[in-house]
Amino acid sequence: MDRSFWLQRWQSNDIGFHGREVHPLLVAHFNKLDVAEGSRVFLPLCGKTLDISWLLSQGYPVVGVELSETAIEQLFVELGVSPEVSAVGPLKLYRGNDIDIFAGDIFELTADVLGSVEAIYDRAALVALPGDVRARYAAHLTQITGRAPQLLICFEYDQNAMPGPPFSIGDEEVHRHYRDSYDLRSVARTEVLGGLKGRCEARENVWLLRPE
Repeated sequence: MDRSFWLQRWQSNDIGFHGREVHPLLVAHFNKLDVAEGSRVFLPLCGKTLDISWLLSQGYPVVGVELSETAIEQLFVELGVSPEVSAVGPLKLYRGNDIDIFAGDIFELTADVLGSVEAIYDRAALVALPGDVRARYAAHLTQITGRAPQLLICFEYDQNAMPGPPFSIGDEEVHRHYRDSYDLRSVARTEVLGGLKGRCEARENVWLLRPE
């Protein structure tokens, strides 16, 4: 699985992974991050998620990074915002009022370019990456955000029943990636109604990560 996989999914509008409503687990648990209104929230591999609109409506500026410019352009159209677009090294920056979205590879996003963030919301990034990339991603995310507190949502299911993405990520893997940098707390476990993609039983696990 490489860049072309995700770019082709967006180009062909094969985006069954895109939620049609604000994620209820975000609404239910975001306050556990205990960040002040006005805090800047980072969404890695954000697509055009409706979660962005909800965060903005709650008074949180949003910064994201997304590989597909198609997704970013659709996001701004749906928000009713005409962004300013500029080049930032190997990335492009789409900027609107209280929203910055970088187009390009997250591994080319540096701490200096990202700027200060007070929280991370990861519902779509860790679960989208194959196993041999996830450790690198977690280390990079921790580094560029200065260990900002994180609300992490993972799927857990029998990986033999269905190939990812989204991939199954169990408790041990979450601890392996983040225990050296964060205090980890499991805050919710919910069954996926109807199963994942209607094919296998699954649950979503919500984690709160706070810097030690």
